[in-house]
Amino acid sequence: MRPSIVLFGDSITEESFGEGGWGAYLANHYSRSADVILRGYSGYNTRWAARVLARAVTGIPSASVAAVTVLFGANDASLPTRASAFQYVPLGEYRENLRAICALLRDRWPAAAVILVTPPPVDERGRLRFIGGGGGDGSGLPERTNQATGEYARACVQVAVECGLRVIDIWSRMQMFPGWETSFLRDGLHLTPRGNRLLFEEVVWALGDANLSLEALPADLPLCSDIDPDNAAKYFEEEEEEE
Repeated sequence: MRPSIVLFGDSITEESFGEGGWGAYLANHYSRSADVILRGYSGYNTRWAARVLARAVTGIPSASVAAVTVLFGANDASLPTRASAFQYVPLGEYRENLRAICALLRDRWPAAAVILVTPPPVDERGRLRFIGGGGGDGSGLPERTNQATGEYARACVQVAVECGLRVIDIWSRMQMFPGWETSFLRDGLHLTPRGNRLLFEEVVWALGDANLSLEALPADLPLCSDIDPDNAAKYFEEEEEEE
């Protein structure tokens, strides 16, 4: 069975199949080796994600799932006294929700590699430009801060270590590059094409570490270059017999 890679997350995942998105890059990268399945829910935090996970993955053949990425935290880290307070989840609950999500995924797909991804950093000036100088609530302050998001990113890494899972610390990785605020983020939160490319590269590396590189996966059906044009019919009959 052709393996599947499931992407589970908030808007940063939901948007990933857009032009230049990291999920679209993945689908192209694995086009002959694996199916990339999108389960992204814009605006969701881990509290809501934990409640809908079982329903969200219904219908995905369990035997096919080789890996799943989990990317939540950008909404959980919304400040409880600002415009997006309805999305806020306390840090301790965020950890517990991540553990619950990972436990459910491991129970449903025991052989799959679960890869946690931290929320990306936040450019507060970019957020204010996007939502308006009033901050959305008249305070003149952004509804998210990079400092608060960093706490959730570190918590995500801690949960991964505790659970023995792979983790991509994209919050730290992006900030290694000068000018990350506008190079990787288009509105202070969501990814630019370059930000999507960086996340794609990190996910490909993590999948390779889980023995899911292109080199480790067989191509789905024979490559054109491997087919003897004078004996193709017989070759495909043999393929069908093996199935």
